[in-house]
Amino acid sequence: MFRPLTWGWKSFLPSATLLSMRSISSVANSSLKLVNKVAVVTGSTNGIGFSIARRLAQDGAHVIISSRKQQNVDQVVDILQREGLSVAGTVCHVGKAEDRERLVATALKHCGGVDFLVCTAGVNPLVGSTLGSSEQVWDKILSVNVKAPALLLSQLLPHMENRGLLICFPFQPQKLGAYNVSKTALLGLTKTLAVELAPKNIRVNCLVPGLIKTDFSRVVSTEKSFLGKPEDCAGLVSFLCSPDASYITGENIVVAGFSTHL
Repeated sequence: MFRPLTWGWKSFLPSATLLSMRSISSVANSSLKLVNKVAVVTGSTNGIGFSIARRLAQDGAHVIISSRKQQNVDQVVDILQREGLSVAGTVCHVGKAEDRERLVATALKHCGGVDFLVCTAGVNPLVGSTLGSSEQVWDKILSVNVKAPALLLSQLLPHMENRGLLICFPFQPQKLGAYNVSKTALLGLTKTLAVELAPKNIRVNCLVPGLIKTDFSRVVSTEKSFLGKPEDCAGLVSFLCSPDASYITGENIVVAGFSTHL
C-alpha cells in the first residue's frame, strides 16, 4: 500500500543539534499528522506556494523554502521561524541545474532525506495566443514548468523511495496559450509518474487550482467575486501528504470553487 510523502525540511539549527531534532519534534508535536516529515516546496515565498509551506510546517513537517531571490527566501524563513515553525530556505531557480542541485543538497544536509516534493514554481513570459509564442518563449515555459519538476524529482528520487510524494500544480486560465500547454503536460506527467513510481512506494498527484487570489491571477482575470484563497489549496496538500491519503495516487484534483474556466 502507498505511504504518504510530504516535501518538508528541518529548521535552521546548528549542525550539532540536528541529530536530536527529530526526537525533540516527536515529543513536542506528537499529535501533528506530519511530524518528522520533510517537505521541499518550490516557489514558496508567496501565493499558493507560501500558504502550502506554512500549512505543512504547522502540521509538523520540516519545510525547505525556495525561490529565485535570496531576499524573498530570507524574509519568508524569518516570518515562519518567528511563528515557531521548522523551516529553512535556499535560492532555487528550478530551471537551472545548479540551483536544483543546491536545493537537493540543502534538504539532505539538514534532514537526510525528503518525504514530499511540492512543485508550485512556474513561469509565463507571454500573455497571448499559443501560435503567437516565439521559440524562445516555448523553450523557457517548457523548461521551467514541465522539465524542471521531472528533473528535480529524478535528483531526489534516491532519497524518497518508500517515503515519497510529488505534487504538481497546473493552472490554466484563458489567454495564456503556451503556458496552458505546459500545464496540461503536467496532467500527463502525473499519470505517467504515478505508474512508474508505484513500485518504489512513491505517490504522485496533481492539484488544479481555479482562480485563486494571487498576484498571478490579477494579471489574467478580472473576476473578483469567486476568487479562492491560497489556503484553499494548502489544506488539501496537507491531506495528500498525510497517512489518510496513503492510497491516493495518479489523481488530478480540481480546486476551483465557482470558477467558470475549469
